[in-house]
Amino acid sequence: MKKLYKIIIYFLSIGVISSCGKWVDVKPTDRLGEDQLFVNSAGFIKALNGVYVEMAHQNLYGQNMSTGALDVLAQYYYIKSSTHVFEKYTTFMYTDAHVKATMGNIWGKAYELIANCNVILDKCGDGPSKILAEPYYGIVKGETLALRAMLHLDMLRLFGPIYNEDNKLKEAIPYVDKSGFEVFPLLGSQQVMEHVINDLIMATSLLEMDPVRTEGVRHNNNAGGSNDLYYRQYRLNYYAAKALLARAYLWKGERSKALECAEEILSEVQAADKNIFPYVTFADATNVDKPDRLFSTEVMFALYDINRQEMYKRLFDVSLKGDSKLSFSLDDINVERINATYDDGNDFRRRSWQSASTGTITATTNMKYADIANGPGRYMVPLIRLSEVLLIAAECHPDLVQATAYFNKLRTVRNCVSLEPGDLAVLKMEIGKEFRREMLGEGQMFFFYKRNNYQSLPNHTTLNTLPEKTMVLNNYVVPLPDSETAQRQ
Repeated sequence: MKKLYKIIIYFLSIGVISSCGKWVDVKPTDRLGEDQLFVNSAGFIKALNGVYVEMAHQNLYGQNMSTGALDVLAQYYYIKSSTHVFEKYTTFMYTDAHVKATMGNIWGKAYELIANCNVILDKCGDGPSKILAEPYYGIVKGETLALRAMLHLDMLRLFGPIYNEDNKLKEAIPYVDKSGFEVFPLLGSQQVMEHVINDLIMATSLLEMDPVRTEGVRHNNNAGGSNDLYYRQYRLNYYAAKALLARAYLWKGERSKALECAEEILSEVQAADKNIFPYVTFADATNVDKPDRLFSTEVMFALYDINRQEMYKRLFDVSLKGDSKLSFSLDDINVERINATYDDGNDFRRRSWQSASTGTITATTNMKYADIANGPGRYMVPLIRLSEVLLIAAECHPDLVQATAYFNKLRTVRNCVSLEPGDLAVLKMEIGKEFRREMLGEGQMFFFYKRNNYQSLPNHTTLNTLPEKTMVLNNYVVPLPDSETAQRQ
């Protein structure tokens, strides 16, 4: 990777949307050079905010890495027509021009933001200073390290091979850990994961004093001054960084370490005197006027995207033509695929699928990201949530009884009956189904399948997902973009 991206820095206007607003109104209005910016803690915060803003770009988690391309690769949607704009994704046609462009955009944007992170880290230095004193030093550097690790991990999970003994030394992606014009070599997955884990361990150490641990997410304006250390759900906070570390350990196959991280998180955030990231209530999830379809209280880290409704309109709106809409049916109210996905009729995750109408077309539509004025999590794009931590604990615990307890805790809070799998292998299959229900629209399911070497996936061409389609393992590996390979010739 030799392209040096210009750091993207935004002024952020700090104005609460309403009395129940969940973050600030983010409006890019100007850009600053490094020499003007890194002169005080406020400048560092602006630089870091710029990274968060750009992560919500359509090329990354504002569509491609959440609701769009990644979820289509996971075979969520009913796409039968050869003219559908996402059809080539469902068949893993990575040589298709449109698919190549999308993957190239993902790669380019991710490494652009990695370069931005490296500039911030360079300016942070090796310890607190007059320019960046505590607590800002630990928060800024910790979040930035965690963001760099997250972006690299996602590029490895998408473009790298399935992680195993046979593949872990094969060239995968570069780990860019310094700014400049240096060409970074392609590293094997094992080396990349060592860098990811080291960055996350350092990040969690730096974030030990994160106010989220003592005061929760603090979704309110600071009456006495700056909001820099508020709205912690929209920052890669201490708990989110630790959850990301658990995710990384599990990708690397270090199950005991993943379990340790997951259980530490659960024991702390669910302590009686804290209850941080509380489970969404049935009343809030099913509220008639303002349902919390994202279960926003449970989200450990999310992006704040004021353009989220545009993502919904591009992908899910009932008025879209059938060959451009992501749906579980055609332009009708068929619920066969919904019934095949959700095994319990009382599961309130089903309610993200609603019948909507334009007056001439009535169809079952995914309303998870539909805009609700002043609704909970209105501009939220979830990236890490507490339910993933529960499922990591369930998957990694060696004792069937305790593993099942973690698994059924999630089903209970989703208003589903408990299951009693006969052994760990059966539990693992059920975890996969539960993960699919839980992560719809969040870009994680394809990585679950890849990590677990799934060779059968739900069928995108049938309404009920059966019979399953055969998955060739090589299809889990997206080729490096031409923009990257061209630099290495």
